Amino acid sequence: MDMDGVSSSGADGEDRVVPIHSGGSRAIYQFTQQSLPACKPVLTPASVITTFFLMGFVLIPVGLLSLQASQNVVEILYRYDTECIPEEYRSNKVAYIKDRSTPKNCSQVLKVHKHMKAPIYIYYQLDNYYQNHRRYVKSRSDKQLLHGLNYRDTSSCKPEESNNGLPIVPCGLIAWSLFNDTFNFVHATKQLEVSRKNIAWKSDRDHKFGKNVYPFNFQNGTLIGGGSLNPSIPLSDQEDLIVWMRTAALPSFRKLYGRIEQDLEEDDLVEVKISNNYNTFSFGGKKKLVLSTSGWLGGKNDFLGMACIAVGSSSLFISLIFVMLHVKNPRPYGDTSYLTWNRKGISS
Repeated sequence: MDMDGVSSSGADGEDRVVPIHSGGSRAIYQFTQQSLPACKPVLTPASVITTFFLMGFVLIPVGLLSLQASQNVVEILYRYDTECIPEEYRSNKVAYIKDRSTPKNCSQVLKVHKHMKAPIYIYYQLDNYYQNHRRYVKSRSDKQLLHGLNYRDTSSCKPEESNNGLPIVPCGLIAWSLFNDTFNFVHATKQLEVSRKNIAWKSDRDHKFGKNVYPFNFQNGTLIGGGSLNPSIPLSDQEDLIVWMRTAALPSFRKLYGRIEQDLEEDDLVEVKISNNYNTFSFGGKKKLVLSTSGWLGGKNDFLGMACIAVGSSSLFISLIFVMLHVKNPRPYGDTSYLTWNRKGISS
């Protein structure tokens, strides 16, 4: 008959049961007692120096390649909000942007300083715009965007959930504040075609915005926030709205406006016809237009390359310091057989 344990006499004269483990129970016991065999490396000076050296050897070339890819991206950045205001309104920009009777159109000329290969991406950039504010982010209804008027619980959209007793589709502050500046480009007396298809994420178009959901009662209130929507086009096809509804995490952000499918040569002049409609003057915001090419790492961003170079250089420097310390003051290695996990019988 199997025994769960054997008895032994303790110091107080009482019998105690010492468990005897066998088979699978022994493995479970070792696991719960954290006595299973494991890889526990000993950090010798040689291994530490080699690790830091390899980190520097790998990270510095990666950083240089990333930095070169970023430098090869051609980017034109132009702030247009203050330039597109008539002289008589320069002292009162808010009154100008709120006056619907005043034309908001202006033209600016951009010079291409380096060859730009198609596709050329068009972004609008907003600064000091906090799309990450908690009340702003919550003011939307994802179920309504997908199901339309069939979904009636839009309490999360306050204060833009209804107007004149009728629901608003799409509801909420995010949709209400839709960016509505427009850009047209003329090159050598010919208008450049701007593609505005496939500027939003495919997953958003297919799964977050309904194909049979149409705008309803949108921007019909007394206070107009931003752009309007075509009520005959479903939300899944209104990609400028889909792009805007993906809120930004930082107060300075860019959103894709469209693409130019034509190369631009060095020293070319591009006339930009801008409709300066969106109000950022009320809160001290800034509006910028960005034309950019892309590389194998995406747009222009020097941070990744600089970070890799900095970490790699630091690793090489540390490895050299450790080498000099080890050469100057070598220390004898200890006997690893005395380590607790190398003693025989530790798991028995």
